[in-house]
Amino acid sequence: MIRVAAVGDLHCRGNSAGTLREGLKGLSSHADVLLLAGDLTLHGGAREAQVLAGAIVGIGLPIIAVLGNHDYHLGSQEDIRKAMESAGVCVLEGTGTSIDVNGTRLSVAGTKGFGGGFAGASGSDFGEPEMKAFIRHTKGLALRLEETLARLDGDLRIALLHYSPTETTLQGERLEIYPFMGSYLLGVAIDRAGADLVLHGHAHNGNEKGLTPGGIHVRNVARPVIRHPYIVYPLG
Repeated sequence: MIRVAAVGDLHCRGNSAGTLREGLKGLSSHADVLLLAGDLTLHGGAREAQVLAGAIVGIGLPIIAVLGNHDYHLGSQEDIRKAMESAGVCVLEGTGTSIDVNGTRLSVAGTKGFGGGFAGASGSDFGEPEMKAFIRHTKGLALRLEETLARLDGDLRIALLHYSPTETTLQGERLEIYPFMGSYLLGVAIDRAGADLVLHGHAHNGNEKGLTPGGIHVRNVARPVIRHPYIVYPLG
C-alpha cells in the first residue's frame, strides 16, 4: 500500500510560510509521497515560490508537482520551477518520474493541462487562428501526457494535472466556465494510456470525486474543495 498525499491551489503568498509549514507538520507519518496539483503561487511571483520552497523543504517525503495557471501569470514559471527544485521538488510538464516505496514502484506523469471544454460542449480546432491555437495547445499537452503515461513502468501510475480531464469533478462550478476548467482531450489521453488515479486542482467550487469517460478514478484536490492542508489516498 502506498499512501499518496495530495493538494492543489496552495496559492502561496509572501506571508504564507508559517501556515503552510504548520499544515504539513507530521506529514511523513501519514503519507509516503506528496503531490502538488498546480497553482503553487498566488500571483506567479518568484518570491512566492521561494516562500513555498522554504515551507516544504525537509518535510521528509518525495514531492512531485505540476504548475498551474496562476504560476504562469507573470511569466516567471521557470523561476518558480527552479525554486521548487531547490527544495527537492520534482516539477513535471509533459514528463514523468518514478519512485520506489516499500518495494512498490510508483510512476507519476504530469502536465498543467489546459481548457477547451467537454464532449458535446467543447471548442474545436477550426476557424480563427486564436481558436485553433487554443485547442492545439490542449491537444499537444494531452498527447504528451498520453505518451508519458504509456511509457512509465510503475506498478501504480498516477496522472497529475492542474486542469480537469472530466466534467464530473466540476459540479458546483458555473456551466459557463467549464471550457476554462479543463478538457475532455486530457481524459481521452489518460483512458488510452491507462492510470490508477488522476489528480487535479483548479476547480475551487467543484467536487472531489469523479471519473474519466473510461472509468478511471479522478480526484479534485483543490484546497478549497478538500478543506484541509492535504488529503491522503491509499493505493495498492
